[in-house]
Amino acid sequence: SKVSMLVATTREPSGDPATLFTGERSPKPYLTAIDVSIPPKRASGTVQWPKRLPPNPATDFAVTSVKEIDTVPEGRAWFHQNIQGGHALVFVHGFNNKYEDSVFRLAQIVHDSGMQATPILFTWPSRAQLTAYEYDKESTNYSRTALEQALRTLAADPDVKDITILAHSMGTWLTMESLRQMGIRDGHVNSKIHNVILASPDIDIQVFAKQFAEMGTPAPKFTIFVSQDDKALAVSSFITGKVSRLGA
Repeated sequence: SKVSMLVATTREPSGDPATLFTGERSPKPYLTAIDVSIPPKRASGTVQWPKRLPPNPATDFAVTSVKEIDTVPEGRAWFHQNIQGGHALVFVHGFNNKYEDSVFRLAQIVHDSGMQATPILFTWPSRAQLTAYEYDKESTNYSRTALEQALRTLAADPDVKDITILAHSMGTWLTMESLRQMGIRDGHVNSKIHNVILASPDIDIQVFAKQFAEMGTPAPKFTIFVSQDDKALAVSSFITGKVSRLGA
């Protein structure tokens, strides 16, 4: 089966069709429509990474179509063709992710959950190295306004009824900062953003309380998935002075 998604990114183009974008930071965001084919026989919740290129669609996740989107009307046209009841799901990946990691992960989540929503991936410049924690964290800060603008553009589309944001790990910091910016600018978060799901949020719990208050009211509904044995959270708690992380 196939999952079609729209990918917004603040990553630099790689110039290589196998990778598309790098872990470096781009001065301007890029938008791409991508189709991912999912192999028929597999366990739910798993990603079958291609062992070699080109991938084999019978056994591997494979990108089957890539189309650059250069204007807002082109993006709207794509959304109109791929509409799922007016629901949009925006996925913001976490620490230590390559471009293709997050594309395949979102395809897996959409396919295995059977959700009726149009998938939008926001991918920020992660260097995809365990030692690049500080670089990745600054890359989320670098991407705050780009995510805010992407959410605004999506919400302004008449085809979009409601937006759910699903963010993981360090991507939860980027999400909260962008929603806080939006709230400070407008007095509240856009009313089409109904739900925000934070999985293993890598955020200082005292900072989260401030971010939440500063995004104004009415605020979206928040769901928080926690994991006591999350290794990334243990590392970041150690680096950041032992203040409890929200996701722990």
